[in-house]
Amino acid sequence: MGDLIRIILLVIIPPVGVLFTVGLGLQFFINVILTLFGYFPGLIHAVWVVTRR
Repeated sequence: MGDLIRIILLVIIPPVGVLFTVGLGLQFFINVILTLFGYFPGLIHAVWVVTRR
């Protein structure tokens, strides 16, 4: 159930999915910057972070 919620949040707001996966760290801030550049770079990075864990 937790993974499903994390995936839904990941698709809607990529930084939130990363935050719930790795916490408030470097990967989160990288994802925020990538999401500010565009939704898809942030989404791709978030999928990479979440599937890596």
